[in-house]
Amino acid sequence: SVPSNQIECVHGLCHEGNSRVFMLYVDPDADISEPDLLAFDEVVAVDALGRASGKDVFQTTIELDDVVSEAFAPERFTATQVERTVVTPDGWYEKKLFQNYNAFNGMRTRCEEYGISIELISITQNPRERDESSQYGLTERQQEALTLAISRGYDESPRQVSTEELAEEMGISQPAMSSLLRRG
Repeated sequence: SVPSNQIECVHGLCHEGNSRVFMLYVDPDADISEPDLLAFDEVVAVDALGRASGKDVFQTTIELDDVVSEAFAPERFTATQVERTVVTPDGWYEKKLFQNYNAFNGMRTRCEEYGISIELISITQNPRERDESSQYGLTERQQEALTLAISRGYDESPRQVSTEELAEEMGISQPAMSSLLRRG
C-alpha cells in the first residue's frame, strides 16, 4: 500500500463529469506500483509513464465524489495551479494563483457550501501589481490585519480566533483591530 509520506500530483484533464486525470510524482524509494494505486476505490486507471525529475510518474484516472467534482468544476472559478499538489495523510496542499481576492473568496465559499474544509496557510499579493495603495484599496496595515484574520480562521463559522487574540498578535488594542477589519 501507499506509504504515509507524500505524493505530488498535477491536475490533468477533465473527462466526463466526475472523472479526472492526475499526474502523480512519487519518490522511487516508496516502491509504489500500479496495483498499489489501483487498490484505492477512487482510482479507475493507472499508467506508469517512467521517471522525471527524480520521481516515478504515474498517469491516474480518478473518479471523484460528486460533491468534489461539482465544487471544483473548472467553470466555477478562475485559478491557476502554480506548483504540484502535495498529498499527505493530513490533506492536500496546493499553491494557487487567483486573478484577485474575490476569485479566491469565491472558491473558499464554494468549498464551504459543499462541506469541503480548506485552511489558508498564506496569502500574498502579486508584487507586479503593488503600488502605494494596495490593489484591493487597503492600507498596508489593513491588509496585514485582514491576512492575519483569514489565516487564523476569523472568517470561518464558527470563528477560530477572536479579535482580541488577533489584536494581541499584532500588538494593538481590540477596538483598533476591529476597526481595521471593518475597513478591510
